[in-house]
Amino acid sequence: GEAAMWETPAKMAAAAEEAAMVELVALLAPAAGEAARAGAAEAALALSGDAAGRRLLAGRPEALTGLLELATGPYPPPGPCSPAARHALGCLVNVSAEPVAREPLLAGLPALLNLLPGGAACGVLANLCRERGAARRVLQGLRERDTGLDPLLQALGEPQPPPQLGPLLCNLSQLPEGRRGLLDRSRCSVQRLLPFTQYRDSVIHRRGIVGALRNCCFQYGESQQRAQPRGNRQPEGAALPRVPPPQAASPSGLPVDLQYLPPDKQREEEPDIRKMLLEAIMLLTATKAGRHMVRDKGTYVVLRELHHWEQHQEVLVACEKVIQVLIGDEPGPGMENLLEVKIPEEVEQELQRLDREEEEKQEEEQEEP
Repeated sequence: GEAAMWETPAKMAAAAEEAAMVELVALLAPAAGEAARAGAAEAALALSGDAAGRRLLAGRPEALTGLLELATGPYPPPGPCSPAARHALGCLVNVSAEPVAREPLLAGLPALLNLLPGGAACGVLANLCRERGAARRVLQGLRERDTGLDPLLQALGEPQPPPQLGPLLCNLSQLPEGRRGLLDRSRCSVQRLLPFTQYRDSVIHRRGIVGALRNCCFQYGESQQRAQPRGNRQPEGAALPRVPPPQAASPSGLPVDLQYLPPDKQREEEPDIRKMLLEAIMLLTATKAGRHMVRDKGTYVVLRELHHWEQHQEVLVACEKVIQVLIGDEPGPGMENLLEVKIPEEVEQELQRLDREEEEKQEEEQEEP
């Protein structure tokens, strides 16, 4: 009897929620009229502002279809975008972070691609592309339009590129075909990305671009080719002067780019971005040619000063790993490519043990008052 009494309010709340969602879906449909759809889109945007609301909307494919139709038409770029469309797009940016929304939204992929390189469309697609299969479908969609990554790369030349563009390029670069598109020399794609490693207007955009560059370094099979300049083309190794610069370091041994930095030059302020930059350098040192290129850029001097300054444990560990590679002896024949070397099982287990100890030490430090 007592359980039944408590069950009734829950059932009533569920019924009310269901009725509200049915009404919202109806109001998002074209038959509801422009004013009603605009109000419904605004309500959906507000609902998507918290996790419970996002899950509610994500579990309603018919609501997502209505929002997609409202967001992607009938005003194709560069025409005007109605307030209703803006509300719908903003809602989709939020809801697209929910895995259950992925398939319904990918069904509207052609219409979403029409909105590129708009910031909201980049935001929706960046969320969808967190999963590799979805990223592959987006890249395929871009290829089918015969544009590839061009619209996204061209948007980098705008006075203020949309912040969501960085995360989208980062997530697309998790795939080999995405990395190949960003490493296309004929489009000077890497050169378009590099200035944004120091972009101060948006940490979201900067983080995404650095992540994309780091992912591109996974193409280590091309390292020997990329380590050598071709004619007037800038090699990918030119990214190295953009790693966190030293403070109060002697210019001796530094590349020219770093010897004449202004006195107010600041290191990258976000620890996770500093870590990604170090990971990118680590990947470039996978091959013998890459290690020579990295050493020749005076990287050791930069990292030595960074190590003295750095306070974040994870970044320190990443820095130490690169330094060890730079000051260590060259591996023997057949072991030059560090990413292809088979690590003995006992060594792998020891590395895992050390990693666990490191994590436990960090947790203890965080618990201390």
